[in-house]
Amino acid sequence: MKKWVWVVPIGSFLMLLILREILMRNLPRESSSLQSPVIPVNLSNPLQWVDAGAPPSFRSPESASRVISSEGMLSSLFVDRNFSNQVQSSLLTWNFMRYFLNYSRPLPNGMSAIKEAQLAWETLMDNGEQDGGNESLHKDVKEKQCPYFVNIMNATEFGDNGYKLRIPCGLIQGSTITIIGTPGGLLGDFRIDLSGDQLPGEQEPPILLHYNVRILGDKITKDPVIVQNTWTAAHDWGTEVRCPPSDDKKVDELSQCDKMVGKDDGQNFAAGRSSDNSSSMSRSATGARQHFPFKKGYLSVMTLRMGEEGIQMTVDGKHITSFACRENLEPWLVSEVRISGDLKLVSVLASGLPSSEESEHIVDLESLKSAQFLPHHPLDLFIGVFSTANNFERRMAVRRTWMQYPAVKTGEVAVRFFVGLHKNQMVNEQLWDELKTYGDIQLMPFVDYYSLITWKTVAICTFGSEVISAKNVMKTDDDAFVRVDEVIASLKRTNVSHGLLYGLINYNAQPHRDLSSKWYISPEEWPESSYPPWAHGPGYVVSYDIAKAVYKKHKKGQLKMFKLEDVAMGMWIAEMQKEGLQVSYVNDNRVCIEGCKNGYVVAHYQSPREMLCLWKNLQDGSKPGCCSGK
Repeated sequence: MKKWVWVVPIGSFLMLLILREILMRNLPRESSSLQSPVIPVNLSNPLQWVDAGAPPSFRSPESASRVISSEGMLSSLFVDRNFSNQVQSSLLTWNFMRYFLNYSRPLPNGMSAIKEAQLAWETLMDNGEQDGGNESLHKDVKEKQCPYFVNIMNATEFGDNGYKLRIPCGLIQGSTITIIGTPGGLLGDFRIDLSGDQLPGEQEPPILLHYNVRILGDKITKDPVIVQNTWTAAHDWGTEVRCPPSDDKKVDELSQCDKMVGKDDGQNFAAGRSSDNSSSMSRSATGARQHFPFKKGYLSVMTLRMGEEGIQMTVDGKHITSFACRENLEPWLVSEVRISGDLKLVSVLASGLPSSEESEHIVDLESLKSAQFLPHHPLDLFIGVFSTANNFERRMAVRRTWMQYPAVKTGEVAVRFFVGLHKNQMVNEQLWDELKTYGDIQLMPFVDYYSLITWKTVAICTFGSEVISAKNVMKTDDDAFVRVDEVIASLKRTNVSHGLLYGLINYNAQPHRDLSSKWYISPEEWPESSYPPWAHGPGYVVSYDIAKAVYKKHKKGQLKMFKLEDVAMGMWIAEMQKEGLQVSYVNDNRVCIEGCKNGYVVAHYQSPREMLCLWKNLQDGSKPGCCSGK
């Protein structure tokens, strides 16, 4: 027995050594995780640095606390590529964005957005675009043009799962989906789903809005109710939003559930009585008459409208519900409308869809093109504009209005749109044509989620300090009208060349702790009770030294990545101040963040039509007045 006491452990140890040797011989040879991986050169794919050859720490986007090494991963980026000068000029900040891989705590969903962008980029390249000649990426632009509207007559199919309406290029603010139908059947319940494209490896596509009408109630209530929710493969169903009851929550300044929505006493389905339009209505606690907007056997006209913060539903012209967009489930992702249940459908129309102008039909095309600059070209002001890929109309409105200021046309001021890739192939193809046509787009190597806009702020500072050399760098949005001449005059009056933050300064802001808020910030993201001073995002300016410092810290992975980009800039400047920078906060109340006010310098939330109106007023010699109540 004593012999076996020693033989068994020794034998087991020897067996483990043999098995280890066999496994090591059969495994493919890989570089040590401490060394930089060698990546094959791919001349057409600037996103090679997120290829499958990356170390395991990169393949797992969820491991946010681990440092992702990028050394050596970018050796093939843009090397000997076949892109034209026009395309290269739109990728000037792309290479600088690789430093996001150095952050130990990147933004949520950041690595996934880069991987999704890689798929989008490869699809774009696989379609034959090497930009070696004059041939377009797609042969027939008209056939692949994003349409302004689609309807049931040419875009739906009927099957076991109901009706489907394909949305070719996503939705934007102002897009509407109008559904006309009659609830019927045994229950009269029906569902409207706004869904996105299915991702590889997922059995079902994400649902950005699940609108469920239950006329006879459900397990929670016997009264009629509307239930709204979202669904993703990663997180399953979210938190239900029910109507009624109503509450004080607002989305785009509209009630989440209108107080008029409630049980109609004249509609007693349980007793088998038929509904009647002239039936009496119940009264709420405030005495207001209530009714439920849907009735079996009666036609309903429903309209879903995309707002700034969420999605509103009106029925027969009356506002009923609002639903706040949830993180990473944004209207531009919508690719299909699905309608199922007991609804006799008459028609479906999606209008106000993102659609670009065909360049051959643009009379003033040459005047809309932007001048190109040599590296480190000195400028008085560089303006970076946030824009998403399918916001074609907004970019055209900016080109036709405040980008026509003499200072912009003469090269004293440069303007560029910062745009991430889209998950939709048609949108990316039209974006590609657009950037080649106008020369004013900087393409970002990630899919354009709202939670990643801080990355664009870094890109704007990088362009203003590393690509060109601007005395001042401004950030704005594609729905903001900027009086460029007055911004330049204001900066001259401040007479501050270093440590400048100019705009509408907020000194006492506190983080939103409401979970339902679009701007919710957890204690883990920001534990303090208030923020450092910051300038509101629709229009603020920093001096060259601050933009340069942002780039340097970004290169070292030392910036605090915070999802509210304007607040993040305030945080970065506060850190620079601790390091000895003398900061000048210059407040200007003429930066209007909630619309337009007479005498504005920046007017926010302006539609393309309002932008054109504001520009016409200035061209006619009028004072800077507004064109609407906004």
